[in-house]
Amino acid sequence: MKNLNSLNHSRGSLHGQRGDEHNGVFNIKIDGKAYTIVASNGGEWEHVSVSNKKHVPSWRIMCRVKDMFFESDEVVMQLHPAKRNYVNIHENCLHLWRPLAAGIPVPPAIFV
Repeated sequence: MKNLNSLNHSRGSLHGQRGDEHNGVFNIKIDGKAYTIVASNGGEWEHVSVSNKKHVPSWRIMCRVKDMFFESDEVVMQLHPAKRNYVNIHENCLHLWRPLAAGIPVPPAIFV
């Protein structure tokens, strides 16, 4: 994950805390729409959630957020867990995940 202090101009607070270089809440406009983005790095995972009050973020928006919060050579993923493990607190929220303890396997470039 990038050092998030470069996004301080968009940083909000959560429970009175403004976060640090790898954690925080950010209010960012992309293509004229407001997104709330929460970044964290606890539990051996880097995590970014992206939400909008009215719309589910598109693939293009998620790519833009990935570029803002992660280095270009870092692989991150969106997950579709087993149905029994679904947690849906916010209907219009998607997540990016990157494990710190292991790399994410990727298919050969020709398949992608």
